[in-house]
Amino acid sequence: MAASKPVEPQSGSGLPRWQLALLVGTPIVLGVGAVYLWNRSRGKEKQGKRNGERKTPEGSASPVQGQHGATNPELENMSPLDRAQSAKNKGNKYFKAGKYEQAIQCYTEAISLCPKEQKGDLSTFYQNRAAAYEQQLKWTEVIQDCSQAVELNPCYVKALFRRAKALEKLGDKKECLEDVTAVCILEVFQNQQSMLLADKVLKQLGKEKAKEKYKNREPLMPSPQFIKSYFSSFTDDIISHPSAYFSGYLKAKQYMEEENYDKIISECTKEIESGGRYTAEALLLRATFYLLIGNATAAQPDLDRVINMDDASVKLRANALIKRGSMYMQQQQPQLSTQDFNMAAEIDPRNADVYHHRGQLKILLDQVEEAVGDFDECIKLRPDSALAQAQKCFALYRQAYTGNNPAQVQKAMDGFEDVIRRFPKCAEGYALYAQALTDQQQFGKADEMYDKCIELEPDNATTYVHKGLLQLQWKQDLEMGLELISKAIEIDNKCDFAYETMGTIEVQRFVMLHCFPVFLFLICNLTLSFYSYCDLYNTHFKR
Repeated sequence: MAASKPVEPQSGSGLPRWQLALLVGTPIVLGVGAVYLWNRSRGKEKQGKRNGERKTPEGSASPVQGQHGATNPELENMSPLDRAQSAKNKGNKYFKAGKYEQAIQCYTEAISLCPKEQKGDLSTFYQNRAAAYEQQLKWTEVIQDCSQAVELNPCYVKALFRRAKALEKLGDKKECLEDVTAVCILEVFQNQQSMLLADKVLKQLGKEKAKEKYKNREPLMPSPQFIKSYFSSFTDDIISHPSAYFSGYLKAKQYMEEENYDKIISECTKEIESGGRYTAEALLLRATFYLLIGNATAAQPDLDRVINMDDASVKLRANALIKRGSMYMQQQQPQLSTQDFNMAAEIDPRNADVYHHRGQLKILLDQVEEAVGDFDECIKLRPDSALAQAQKCFALYRQAYTGNNPAQVQKAMDGFEDVIRRFPKCAEGYALYAQALTDQQQFGKADEMYDKCIELEPDNATTYVHKGLLQLQWKQDLEMGLELISKAIEIDNKCDFAYETMGTIEVQRFVMLHCFPVFLFLICNLTLSFYSYCDLYNTHFKR
């Protein structure tokens, strides 16, 4: 698992990739951010807590005195706008009581009563009705009402975000991304909820774009360096031991030692079909190389067979469980992955690989304390495991960083320095240290760490991707960033991380291109509003 894909923390580890791509449009972002701040200062919208969920409608939910209707003398004396506000307030009361159909009726009445020139109030009524429709899972109606609200108030963050969520539910990811990108800009990247949605949708689009572009690509063996790195993450992997121990699939083992990897699957198949003495080992080796070429469908039956073979050694079954658990994690099935790692620990509790790879899973699941415990157990069993030492440092760093503990962050950074001093040949130590340095905006030193990693493993494609992302964040150098990611693909044309990152950047560039007219419109609104304010000041005050 360690070498199959770089560790990508889900939160609290620097800017998401979509924000890195947005840096190429920084002047536009700043302009639109100013629009948001200026509109907010006018007090037209009450956004609520910036990090809270936007579930409730806007306005007071206080009970309306008397029965709402034409026969109420108080209502008859109200202006149309006051009557609309009264209907909205009653709708809010129904909404909070969970009576969404009645709430919708009240909001509809408010919309019909509200004077058309009262655009701010009217947009609120549409947005409130959209909130009620959202509770009923009526996504099309949500989109329609939010669109009305945004047409009346283009900077209406709540309506834009609600429409983005509805668009995602209907599978319209591109439109969703445009809306949520606008929301993040208007909120000057302060709301975790909208940023997570943007990152999630952008990654999905990037994967889809990469999958579409490379769908006809034949499964290819990754680079020899990648394969060696993969096997180096195991210390108790019987199938990677010298071939003298086995004779049934000696040829496959010999090809492995010679780095003639393309012939290994066929030789293992011969062993399996002949029912040889080392069928279990051949199944595990074949499954491993199926995983390396990205054919999980073919790998799983082989792993299942090994795991269920009563006569297979405990080491073989534990290794198969670790690899199947890693496969489940890549397939975003963390529950199945956790079950396999726990089973491996149960049948082979002295196997350091179990704790090392389960620790990586815990990092990805943001279960950092448990990850540190697993790495400690791995180090206890294998004190010379450089990978486990580096991963433990990264887990401690994540724990300190997300806990906003500067003292512990510095302690973790010192730990990285100790790891690269004690294990100067461990490329992953430099790579993980570089990720932490990037978080701390120590870009120059992070770049040096990536260079050291490339020096040790010149064929490690993922390092080039990380270095490319660093150029985007550090220097906003899109050309250099894309050049490094392209270099990664050139080195290993099976590097999914490179394809996904490239696809993500291309999608974000598409969004920036298509959102530019909207951003320009907002900036123009800011300029016109500013001059209107100056005119007002000159007319009424500067005398």
